[in-house]
Amino acid sequence: MLIQHKQEGNKGIYFIEDDGNILAEIIYANADNDKLMIIEHTEVDDELRGKNVGYELVHKIVEHARMHGQKVAPICPFAKAIFDKKPDFQDVLSE
Repeated sequence: MLIQHKQEGNKGIYFIEDDGNILAEIIYANADNDKLMIIEHTEVDDELRGKNVGYELVHKIVEHARMHGQKVAPICPFAKAIFDKKPDFQDVLSE
């Protein structure tokens, strides 16, 4: 399953697409001069639920933040729950 990335201005999305339809997405905004990624929304289509797709999208955000020296603020309840369960993601969690 290919996770793609698009960014325009301070908004970005990681997503999985099939035949032009987005089946899963995590939407973020950059803030504080690109030092902070705010996870605004995560959504996974019913056909992909239970396959760790949501976790993989959050993991992509964590990798992105690490590569770019950013912190992450998970406003989205799903993403926040993932951060709460994964101690190895705490290095990028904003305070």
